[in-house]
Amino acid sequence: MSRHRSLALASAVLVLAAVPVAAVPASAASYGTPTISLSASYLSGAVGATGDPTVTVTVAQSGADVSALTVAASATSRSAVAQTGDVTVTGTTGSRTLKVAARGVGYTNLTIKVTGLGGKTATKTLYYAASPAVQYSADARYLTGSSDASAAVDAGGGYIVVADDESNVLRLYDRNTSGAPVKTWDFTSSLGVSKEVDIEGATRVGNTIYWTGSLGNNKDGEIKADRNTVFTTTVSGSGASTQLTYGGKYKSLREDLIAWDKANGNRYGFAAGAASGEVPKQIDGFNVEGLEFAPGSTTTAFVGFRAPLVPPANGGKALIVPVTNFNQLPGGSVHATFGTPITLDLGGLSIRDIRKNAADQYLIVAGSWAADDNSDPYALYRWTGLAADAPVKVKDLPTTDAGGWEAVVDVPDLSVSGARVQVITDDGSADLYNDGTEAKDLTHAEWKKSRSTWFTLG
Repeated sequence: MSRHRSLALASAVLVLAAVPVAAVPASAASYGTPTISLSASYLSGAVGATGDPTVTVTVAQSGADVSALTVAASATSRSAVAQTGDVTVTGTTGSRTLKVAARGVGYTNLTIKVTGLGGKTATKTLYYAASPAVQYSADARYLTGSSDASAAVDAGGGYIVVADDESNVLRLYDRNTSGAPVKTWDFTSSLGVSKEVDIEGATRVGNTIYWTGSLGNNKDGEIKADRNTVFTTTVSGSGASTQLTYGGKYKSLREDLIAWDKANGNRYGFAAGAASGEVPKQIDGFNVEGLEFAPGSTTTAFVGFRAPLVPPANGGKALIVPVTNFNQLPGGSVHATFGTPITLDLGGLSIRDIRKNAADQYLIVAGSWAADDNSDPYALYRWTGLAADAPVKVKDLPTTDAGGWEAVVDVPDLSVSGARVQVITDDGSADLYNDGTEAKDLTHAEWKKSRSTWFTLG
């Protein structure tokens, strides 16, 4: 080899030695592929909401400290609903909290990516749906898992038990936080029914909660015996530890009311309104939606009617029929006995719920007897529970948002200025996401929801 060729080879070796080589940590090969899981694959939010449900993101990576992992949205299928920057993930442990700030109404698929050490990644898809902004959004919370809230009672400790008129499932919710129920109870088997009871009213006395079906026909005018159900549940514990057990049932209150009205000259037309072929939500129909005990009583209960009005004409009064032995009905062998009926001037509206506090101050949710829930007026009325005293309107409820106002949870001290009350909507017939699908028919429970709102009373 010539001297010149030897010098050239030596120079080449020096040049190659000068080329930098990427440093690879000795432990890089030990980093596994990160793992990521979501507590729910489906999530619903609302435009302008301040307390939307969240999702827990669980991440890990073998060979790495979990605090070194980052989690973020990396893609969206529809940026008009939510962009990647609208997704916020907080926390540094293996359990992170993800929330989404909706931009618009509709659906989007969000890709959630975890990035670990060694540049390794993994993804999951979050299927997100956003409903429109509502009035009083700062005081609104969403109860997910069901869209047809129809009655509610206080469970103490900031929790409520909510009924659904499309099933026989009772759900326990944190009343101050949007999200899924923390517990559920399905009483279909205990009640011996095959269809929904159409729960519309509830009240609590001590550790007993009384529930009533609508007692009316279905929307097609068909007589459905399961709706003629009154039953009780027994409460143990409170708050998040609340437990419910089945008590007893009564299946003849509809027939008792019809027989009582017939014996008194068909004054309210119960037999005609409940006849086969008659729909319940008409001005002379037969439909119960309110249940509460009379002042100072644990035996006489007020049964409040959505229909009929008295008389059955525009401007008619709302009807209450006292059942004087209501506490003896579920699980008992007696028939209902009745007191003197009460009619209330609610400005042409009927009773959608009625609730009292320990001081026998009543609040009535007043709404239309008709089925067009999203357009007719709603209002809250204060009442003493005495037939001789007229109810007094305390607040008109907003009607431009989806859902009909169905349930008042509990009654604050109405003698205190600025008292706050929580009212819940039935959103079952609402098209929440502008896709032509009623909420009750959505395929994923996480996208179904009812709305609760706190109102300040004047």
